[in-house]
Formats: sequence, C-alpha cells, structure tokens
Amino acid sequence: MKNNLQKGFTLIELLVVVAIIGILASVVLASLNTARAKGADAAIKANLANIRAQAELLYDQYGGYGVDASPTAFSAGTCAETADTLFANSTIWGQVSAAVSASGGLSSCLSTVTGTGSWAVGVQLKANSLTEAWCVDSYGASTLETLDGTPAQAELNALITDGTYAKCD
Repeated sequence: MKNNLQKGFTLIELLVVVAIIGILASVVLASLNTARAKGADAAIKANLANIRAQAELLYDQYGGYGVDASPTAFSAGTCAETADTLFANSTIWGQVSAAVSASGGLSSCLSTVTGTGSWAVGVQLKANSLTEAWCVDSYGASTLETLDGTPAQAELNALITDGTYAKCD
C-alpha cells in the first residue's frame, strides 16, 4: 500500500503566520519608539542637571557665572557657544549641545552678569515635544514646563526669564 501524502505547508497557513508576525512586529516597534522618546527625555534631563555642577565650579573660580572674571551676558535666545559667556565653557556647552541633540527641538539659554549673575537653560522634550520643555537654572530649579502646544522660540525664551534674572518660570 502506497501512502500518497505530501509534506509541507499550504499557502493559507503561510499567510496566516506571516500576518501574525507582522502584527506582533508592529506592536513591538510602536513600543520601542515610545521607549526611545522617553530615553531621549531622560538624557535631556541628565545633561541639563549636569550643567549646574559645572556652573558652580565656574562660580567658585571666578565669583560669577562666566568663563573669566568679567563675563558677558547672554540674552535669552537659542543656545549658542558664545565667547566670554557661561556657554563658552566646553563642559557646559557639551551638556547643552547633547541635550539639544537628544531633543531635536527648541532650546533657550540665558545668562546675566548683574551682581554675581544667574543663568537658565530650557530644552524642548522629545516625547511630548509640542507641550513640554525641561528647565534648569542657577536658583536650583529643575522643572518640567508646559508649552501652549505651538512651540516657538519666543515662548521657550519667556519660560526662562523672570524680570532681569535668569530663572525658570
């Protein structure tokens, strides 16, 4: 007696397996993107928190927040490595630029020289880029700030200023 069974999978069975794998892959990729954005936000917060320690070292060395005994003020605006300001320090600028790179969004920096001076840095977060920014300042604040949903440089600049002082709002 000869058994005439062929071994293998039917086309329907293969299509069902491929569809299940596709659904599982899309769920995993969606979760992975959320985790990446949260990781980027953690990197932004860590980089900005590290600025405070370096700024205090400069304060101890020069008696103010600058790269020498007579620093220049940095008006509220997009962060830049401007000579003779707090942001000319390579360590501080490295932290700021790393936070901005992780964000992929807006940034705002400010440094004053009145008295012993003050400073603040705000960077738009990645996970909720339309509504949140992280802000640190020389007063010890490290806070989540809410944006109005249409992020603009002027709005982020306003978050880090309070009168004539650099301060998270």
